[in-house]
Amino acid sequence: MTLLVFGRTGQLARELARRAPEAVFLGRDAADLADPAACAAAIETHAPGAVINAAAYTAVDRAETEEALATAVNAAAPGAMARACAARGIPFVHVSTDYVFDGSGAAPLRPGDAPAPLGAYGRSKLAGEAAVRAAGGCYAILRTSWVFSAHGGNFVKTMLRLGAGRDQLAVVADQVGGPTWAGDIAAACLTIAAQLARDPAKSGIHHFAGAPDVSWAGFARAIFAQAGLSCAVTDIPSADYPTPAARPANSRLDCSGLETAFAIPRPDWRTGLARVIEELEER
Repeated sequence: MTLLVFGRTGQLARELARRAPEAVFLGRDAADLADPAACAAAIETHAPGAVINAAAYTAVDRAETEEALATAVNAAAPGAMARACAARGIPFVHVSTDYVFDGSGAAPLRPGDAPAPLGAYGRSKLAGEAAVRAAGGCYAILRTSWVFSAHGGNFVKTMLRLGAGRDQLAVVADQVGGPTWAGDIAAACLTIAAQLARDPAKSGIHHFAGAPDVSWAGFARAIFAQAGLSCAVTDIPSADYPTPAARPANSRLDCSGLETAFAIPRPDWRTGLARVIEELEER
């Protein structure tokens, strides 16, 4: 099956390239997500057997002042991709986020729970989900959370950088979720695409996040422990670390549906963390 991936340098795209080097990867120079028509045209040109959208506008705070751009990239472009895939009768895998929820309560969020995004980024991703569903084709929307890898900017790399030069860090402790290694997301996307090609009835929204659930402060402690850093972590509330965009307090995701439909269990993020730290140390 010929695979077309939107994205080339992001965390997910780089992990997909490791696992599917034969796939065609389109960066911004080849398919600018701010131009939805160009994305649809790329699908027509390459005529793939499946498409994975691994690209997105992910600047959560900046989206508060760039909502139009975030919506073009996160909603209009995936919608155009999904319609092009539907016209060709091929699977489309689109990655979404826990930010479509407001994070209320403490129970793991299910795919069917009512979304209520707190900010522009979440609104743009929710609009993208709606556009993908409305296309009427074979699709999977994979909501994930707290993505990390050895590439780009993310919480793990930030903590390693700060922890190496400080004795103590204050980290938010009242936001809880499942950190997710981009390598695990890449593997899940490839499995989903292959299975959708054989069984389009598996189309729908699915959740995928690492286990066990943990706070940002707890995640930071695990990072320092695995990296052998002596930096201590002080728990603080979100109110002590204000950001332009509000973050969901509860990002726990119920991933049982994905295991039932695709036999993909929740991965242990501690295993992925060890892989990332090892890769960074080898550099």
